[in-house]
Formats: sequence, structure tokens, C-alpha cells
Amino acid sequence: MAEVYPIPLDGALARIAVDCFKTTIGESSYQHSRVNQWTTIVIEQCLGQLSSLRQPFKYIASCVIMEKTGAGLQAANSCFWDNSTDETCTVHWENSSMHCILTVCSMAI
Repeated sequence: MAEVYPIPLDGALARIAVDCFKTTIGESSYQHSRVNQWTTIVIEQCLGQLSSLRQPFKYIASCVIMEKTGAGLQAANSCFWDNSTDETCTVHWENSSMHCILTVCSMAI
């Protein structure tokens, strides 16, 4: 039987994600020209902090930054995994001009 590891995302991801959004974007106004840079930085910071936990997991991260215009956004993810060791978590953060959504999947190695 495979060894079961505690899932490291429990509570930690939300704190890491909010910190990454605050330090990278903060109260900046939405600027289309900076979205690619912001998403890259948020993902790299998040994955770096998760990797520093030194847990036997692989991580997949996805970040969406969208200007607040009143438009809707619908997204879905699906995968087949072991519910006892693998997890996904989605964090929504916003400021006055944009919505930011970070989804991270954690899978045991």
C-alpha cells in the first residue's frame, strides 16, 4: 500500500496565494500590458513557496487575471486522481479594478 502524506495545501495555499497577489499586484489598476507579467510572477512565487515545503508532491498552477467590467467568467477543471493524497484549491482575490483567480493542484509523487 502506498504511503499517505498529509496534503500540504490545507490552509497554506490560501495564505500563499493572497500574499502573492498582494505583493505582486496590490492596489495596482488593471493594465492589460502587465497581465502576462503579473500571472507569471504570481505562479512562480506560489510554486516556489510550495516547493520550499519539501513535500513529495508535484504542483500545477493556473492564474487568471480579469478586469472588473461586469462580464462573467466561467471556468472548469477536471482530473482523475487519488482523493487521499491529491488535492486542488482555487483562491479568488480582487482589488478595485480586477479579479484574480489562482488554482493549484497538488499530486503525490
